[in-house]
Amino acid sequence: MRHRRLAAAAALLFIGACVTTRLGVPTKDPIRVPGRAPEPVPVDSQPAAVPRAEEVPRDEAPDFRREGDRDVRVALTTAAAQPGVTATGAWRLFDDREGVLLRGRPGEAWMLERDGSMLRAVRTDGFATAWRAAPLVLRVGRAEDYVLFNGRRYRGVLRFYPSDNGTGVLVVNVLAVEQYLRGVVPLEIGGRTASEQAAVEAQAVAARSYTFVRLAAAGGTAARHVSYDLVAGTSDQVYGGLDAERPFSDAAVASTSGLVLKYGGRTVDAPYSAACGGETATADEVWRTGGQPYLRRVSDRIPGTQRYYCDPAPRFAWTRTLESSELDAAVRQYLRNYASVPSGGPGHVERVTVEQRTATGRVALLRIDTDAGRFTLRGNDIRYVLRTPGGEILNSTYFSVEPEVGAGGALRRLIIRGNGWGHGIGMCQWGAIGRARAGQDFRTILRTYYPGTELGPAS
Repeated sequence: MRHRRLAAAAALLFIGACVTTRLGVPTKDPIRVPGRAPEPVPVDSQPAAVPRAEEVPRDEAPDFRREGDRDVRVALTTAAAQPGVTATGAWRLFDDREGVLLRGRPGEAWMLERDGSMLRAVRTDGFATAWRAAPLVLRVGRAEDYVLFNGRRYRGVLRFYPSDNGTGVLVVNVLAVEQYLRGVVPLEIGGRTASEQAAVEAQAVAARSYTFVRLAAAGGTAARHVSYDLVAGTSDQVYGGLDAERPFSDAAVASTSGLVLKYGGRTVDAPYSAACGGETATADEVWRTGGQPYLRRVSDRIPGTQRYYCDPAPRFAWTRTLESSELDAAVRQYLRNYASVPSGGPGHVERVTVEQRTATGRVALLRIDTDAGRFTLRGNDIRYVLRTPGGEILNSTYFSVEPEVGAGGALRRLIIRGNGWGHGIGMCQWGAIGRARAGQDFRTILRTYYPGTELGPAS
């Protein structure tokens, strides 16, 4: 992730590659709730329908969490230009210090504007609230209603802050961890059948463990941002809110409620990827990090056969071909992020060579020779340089290269043949699906991919 996207063709779903690569499913069409505009609101004044802050009880916005629930703060976007402010039911926009800033009707659309560290809500006809210091908080008044952002429904509340880019708005969904997982698990593991439910349960535990490690880091020097714990995309875990939730994944979250992976009594980071390609990798084979005793090489071979639990994966084996011009373009655009490139650019690629492999056969060092110099890429960095013209990263580092040369020995194209989808560390999601089909339960699956760990309550 950082650490951080079957039976029939119709069941094959999207898998994303990232710090944590996963299987994906499309969500339902987002709902849009029509609303009725309130009376005009004078610019830079309190809306006519809203009492002044000191007249509004501080507790009028209920909290629908269960006692003991732990909250997680998920950044839905880190730099929205003018994010919308609305909900499926009656809603309130709060200033944390002064109380209610705005009362809205179901589906009534406002947007936020920013001026330095200040925010205000503006209706489509130009009427606006007073400017207030961030954060602003959007809440609903009933448990059956939900806040809305970009047409999607979310549980919990939305918090709005000035983003770090100087102009945009950071939008953070704050909700209970178990509610968050309901919007994560179906997007990470994809739509599954009853015979594969153990894989979904294993995914729920792995995702919960990943989340609690980020929560533990939030209060210390490892925190990436003071206003959120994770982002809602592939750099952490893909999160789609309420519209992503599905009954099969809800059941897996509920049946494993509160359980995380532990090693030596501490909750562990639990990376996972879509398909290991036959054998999982250790962390130090791929990332610039030390190894972990529970992230070991694990064979996915089915005992007594030449097959693998993860071989139904769409990219268990794959081929990518880059024409010379496409390879030059990729190197020109992305190499400078991972190697020192001359001011005149990296030049024309003449040769690509695998210089070193890891214990599991993944590429540890890749050398790229150009007419401007020699460049070396390490581990997972390779995937972010050898991209397609559309920007898709390389499926894995488990590959070989086959250069095709033309007259005079010039490189015409590079053929890359590989296995696996994602970084290959920790749980192999398609392997977990294969193991579930074979009758293994989620505890066995987790023990296999995270050797030496045990299940315990989150703390």
